[in-house]
Amino acid sequence: MGISGNVSCLVLLVGLALSSLIVGSYAGNFYQDFDLTWGGHRPKIFKGGQLLSLSLDKVSGSGFQSKKEYLFGRIDMQLKLVAGNSAGTVTAYYVRIQRNKNIYLSSQGPTHDEIDFEFLGNVSGDPYVLHTNIFTQGKGNREQQFYLWFDPSKNFHTYSIIWKPQHIIFLVDNTPIRVFKNAESLGVPFPKNQAMRIYSSLWNADDWATRGGLVKTDWSKAPFTAYYRNFNVIDAKSSKSFSDSQPSWQTNALDAPSRRRLRWVQKYFMIYNYCTDLKRFPRGFPAECRN
Repeated sequence: MGISGNVSCLVLLVGLALSSLIVGSYAGNFYQDFDLTWGGHRPKIFKGGQLLSLSLDKVSGSGFQSKKEYLFGRIDMQLKLVAGNSAGTVTAYYVRIQRNKNIYLSSQGPTHDEIDFEFLGNVSGDPYVLHTNIFTQGKGNREQQFYLWFDPSKNFHTYSIIWKPQHIIFLVDNTPIRVFKNAESLGVPFPKNQAMRIYSSLWNADDWATRGGLVKTDWSKAPFTAYYRNFNVIDAKSSKSFSDSQPSWQTNALDAPSRRRLRWVQKYFMIYNYCTDLKRFPRGFPAECRN
């Protein structure tokens, strides 16, 4: 989360931290699959477990996390982001070995692994910034940022992470936007040994999120609310469901149409790539940037 953009400072983070495996393809229920972990009355589950909302006001944000942990697979979540003036907010979706407030897949501890989607809020009329990052053995700083080709606050859209020993793929509505390849041969750690849990949170980050903290959260617009639905997991442990039933870009190397979509996104919508930031890395780019 070290790169700030022309966005607002409200932070919604959804975290996916992987520790154990799910079997097969599973359409989730928020009552069964997640715990509302903080925020008092602000996080809510509706419609028999099919819809979840997180809210932020001046007193507190809110968050949830998965009951299970996962190691490899595909995770999908549909989100509808904070509408209107969401400056100062961040909406994130990630997997990690536990951390705080994001949607992320993550593990825990000083050598934690984490795979992040973070949506940096906007002033009305300005686009959201989608911020992605990957932590391995406690080290992140692998940021890539994108504008989206739609308004993510108008309707639900699907944000996915495919995590395999060979690579990590970020997808938006099944369009690949980023591929992080296993570069252990170059001495770069890759998250493959620590299972992770799924996290999400909505919180105030107006000290950094919008224009480096220059634009503050407008609390007269509170509460700020984001919505989640259609959580789904495909477990790598079930090789048939994960490998045979999915297009090749979901499981192996990207096929030609998927590579074209990836190039399209990175040409027209990428606004920051740490692998091209000469000011940040005057002595040479990180080793994985050559992979």
